[in-house]
Amino acid sequence: MSDQSVRAALRSDAHLVVVEAPAGCGKTYQGADYAREVAGEMRSGWPLIITHTHAACSVFAERTKPAHARVEIRTVDSIVGSIASAYHLGLGLPADTATWIRQREDGYSQVAAMVSRLLKRHPLVASSLARRHPIIICDEHQDSSDDQHAVAMALAAQGAKIRIFADPMQEVFGSSWMITGALFSHWNELTQHADAFETLDFPHRWAEGCPALGSWTLSVREALKKGGTVDLRGRPSSVAVVYADNQAPRDLDYQLDKSDRAAVDRFERDSSSLLVLTRHNRTARSLRALFNRRIPLWEGHVRGGLGRLVDAINAAAGDREALAAGVVEFLGSIGKGFSPSAFGNVFAQEVQQGCTRPRRGKAAAVQELARCLVADPNHYGAGKTLRRIAEMLDTDPVFASCKVDCHREFWDAVHVCEFETPDIGLAEVTHRRNHSRPKPPARSISTIHKAKGLECDSVIVLPCDERTFPDSHEARCVLYVALSRAKKRLMVVVSKTKPSPLLNL
Repeated sequence: MSDQSVRAALRSDAHLVVVEAPAGCGKTYQGADYAREVAGEMRSGWPLIITHTHAACSVFAERTKPAHARVEIRTVDSIVGSIASAYHLGLGLPADTATWIRQREDGYSQVAAMVSRLLKRHPLVASSLARRHPIIICDEHQDSSDDQHAVAMALAAQGAKIRIFADPMQEVFGSSWMITGALFSHWNELTQHADAFETLDFPHRWAEGCPALGSWTLSVREALKKGGTVDLRGRPSSVAVVYADNQAPRDLDYQLDKSDRAAVDRFERDSSSLLVLTRHNRTARSLRALFNRRIPLWEGHVRGGLGRLVDAINAAAGDREALAAGVVEFLGSIGKGFSPSAFGNVFAQEVQQGCTRPRRGKAAAVQELARCLVADPNHYGAGKTLRRIAEMLDTDPVFASCKVDCHREFWDAVHVCEFETPDIGLAEVTHRRNHSRPKPPARSISTIHKAKGLECDSVIVLPCDERTFPDSHEARCVLYVALSRAKKRLMVVVSKTKPSPLLNL
């Protein structure tokens, strides 16, 4: 059986072991069990688990608790960033490598390229890392870029045992070494060069919940992998299909007609463990309103709006008008009701004029907020503004239309502004989040990408239309990841007029 053969291969003397691991087939269990076992046996160094998401880090941390102090769990971006920081002078980077990365759209990609070249030119660097981590478990390796893959192979070349878990059908982060087509050439090359290649095939995720759903999910993977469609006609009873068209007037927003949403609402109310999954961030935000804000967003680990706020504060250098623009942009990125017409223009005007004009109603409340920046045109003033906004949202009816969707990011911003500098605050808040390994609420709305590595009793996937899931390799992978999160019940909301071509209706 695959479980036993995979277990034996992981513990063998093989230098490179590759395991094809479909969703829910025990990959995390196998990897964590192996890490716990070898951690207790190693005389020097400790095993390293490299993942691509902080959600996966949290799951591995939970599964390796008995040996937690002897197992290091990091994202690949974190590993690459740490190496770059240690050797920043040789790479031509500033000492504050994290800020350099954050301020570039492809910062992590650039640093990964630098680090892969560094390890190739200077094998002693890779050798020291391999001695520290003689065993390296690469999770979700299909999401690795060429350079991230090269980093792992550089450590392998210096003697580290590499254990790779991957699934070509779960490649959702646009890695460059997985290509479209009937076969994945780099994947085939990797498996052919492995000392041992195994495949997990038992649907453990569904064993205690709904075995029929597990079998169907594996058949979905096989169909999508071969270029076929998801058969919703022969679906198990645990898979519900709702036909409904999006009624929202704005692009990527999502609303349902009252008659269409009844089944969705019943499914939601009956689910104590629920993920509502969609592909785009804007759609996820709009789903908060669809469910009357009963279900929070799972914000994941990335804090893009917070990073931009810190950069804006630094760039403003005491210019209160620039600070006001940064605060308004941040509020718009994490909430609703803070648009220029509803909030931003008056706020910016008050900051510019020094809050000297008499105001009434909502304008007077906005003026009160602006006074925080006028009095302290720095990050402390920005923090006071945000904290006062939180108080007004709870108490002042003129802000009834304003909502914060990303609560954790909002309060992270408040705390960042309490430190000596915003950069110090951001580093500390990020460090705390890394080590606290937050988990999503029992019921949450999420993008499919942020839900990678998670599972839930009940899942709703929407909208399943031709724009969200076209007939492309990327869409096939994203759809499979979404459908495979549910352990017991799955609901698919399909467009009546423009259904996804990946669905066989």
